[in-house]
This record gives sequence, structure tokens and C-alpha cells, in this order.
Amino acid sequence: LGKCLLSPIVLAAYAYNRSLSELGPGGRPEGEPGLLCQLFAFLMAFFGLAPTLLLLAMALECWLSLGHPYFYRRHLTRRLGATLGPAAAGLCALFCALPLLGFGVPMQYCPGTWCFIRMAGGGPSQLGFPVLYASLMGLLVLAIGACNVSSMRHIYGMARRQPRRGTPATAAAPRMEELDHLILLGLMTVLFTICSLPLIIRAYMGAFAADFNENADLSALRFLSVNSIVDPWVFIIFRTSVFRTFVRRLCRRL
Repeated sequence: LGKCLLSPIVLAAYAYNRSLSELGPGGRPEGEPGLLCQLFAFLMAFFGLAPTLLLLAMALECWLSLGHPYFYRRHLTRRLGATLGPAAAGLCALFCALPLLGFGVPMQYCPGTWCFIRMAGGGPSQLGFPVLYASLMGLLVLAIGACNVSSMRHIYGMARRQPRRGTPATAAAPRMEELDHLILLGLMTVLFTICSLPLIIRAYMGAFAADFNENADLSALRFLSVNSIVDPWVFIIFRTSVFRTFVRRLCRRL
């Protein structure tokens, strides 16, 4: 949904050879974010935060189902799962709308085809939101990492309790299935952390070190976008039987 909403705006800016601030209704000169630029900044912030919150919900569910199965069976229902998505989206929308209300400033970045919240320069009211945004992202990253590491520990313990070599193939199958889940969780946790940290670091550097570097900010946003592109492919490729067979043979050799 984020790609479908944001990509046409960028393509229109390239097609008309104009910046986002000039494209919207009542186009403004360079440096002043227009309505379209403000909308773009809101969508960038929203689709950076909302999937992270949903990832936390998925990590919590995985951790509870593995580590606390009785609590999970009794308290987590389909109705609760169905309400988590809209609730997370609503909370993220309210939080990311704060710059439109004056707490934080949308800003057009070079080359004029993307907008985000100003992460360097300005007063406390302008830099308070990016610091709060980065802090919230950092807490979500830590929580997701902790839940996934705990889930991996439970999966590893389950695999250790499975029969060793020399047992029938049917008895050894659960051990390999748990190994598949363990490696998949580890890959996705590492990718998510690597892709999220640059934005958090840039926000703190811009607020406390007054480091205004548009190229570095653009790289941080690219890392954040890469996560939403790569993660599904990692999941799809790793679930194929050929790749899983290759990983199993490699693990046996190691």
C-alpha cells in the first residue's frame, strides 16, 4: 500500500520535471513544503512506523505461542488479532500527523522528489518529533529483537530435545523443521535491525550534533525502504523446498 501510494507521486515529479512542493495545489517555491510534500512526508513516516508495529505484534505472538502456550491459548483470539491491525494503523496515523499540527516540520529533500520530517536544523519544537520518532523506532527494534531472540532460544531448545542422528527420518523431520524456523527468524531479525538503525542514528545526529547531510538522510530512508522489499523475498525464497534442502545439507556438513 505504501509503494502504491508513494511511487506515483515520485513518478509524476520526474515526468513534469518539478519538485513535490511545486506539484501540489498552490505550488510553492523551493524550500517551502507544499500540500503534496506534506502528504508525502506523512505517508513516509506512517509507512515506516506502521509495519514496524505490526512486526512487533507478530514477534510477540511468536514468542507467546512458543514460550507461554497456555497463556497464548487462553487469551489470544482471532478477534484480538483482527483488531490489532486497525488499532496499530490508527495509533501510527495519529502520531505521524503531529508535524501537520505544528510539532515537527515536513521538509523537501534533494533532489526534490521526496519529503520527510526535518531531522537537522531548527528549534526544539522542530527537532522534538524526529527524536521522538527515532526513539519509538529504537524501542520497537529492541522489543522485536528481544522477542525473536527468545523465540529462537525456545526453538533451539525444542530442536535439542529431538532425537539425534541414527534415528528414523520421520523422527528427525521435526528437528529440521525447527532448524528452518530458527534460521529464518535469525535472518529476518538481522535484516530488520540493519535496515532500521541508519534512520535512528541520523535522527539523533541531526538533533544533537547538528549534522545536516541530505545524502546521509536519503541513504537512511533507502535502508528503511529496503527492509519492506527484502523481508518478504527472504521469507518466500527460504520457504522453497530447494533452498531449505540446500541449507539442511550445509548445516549437516558444518
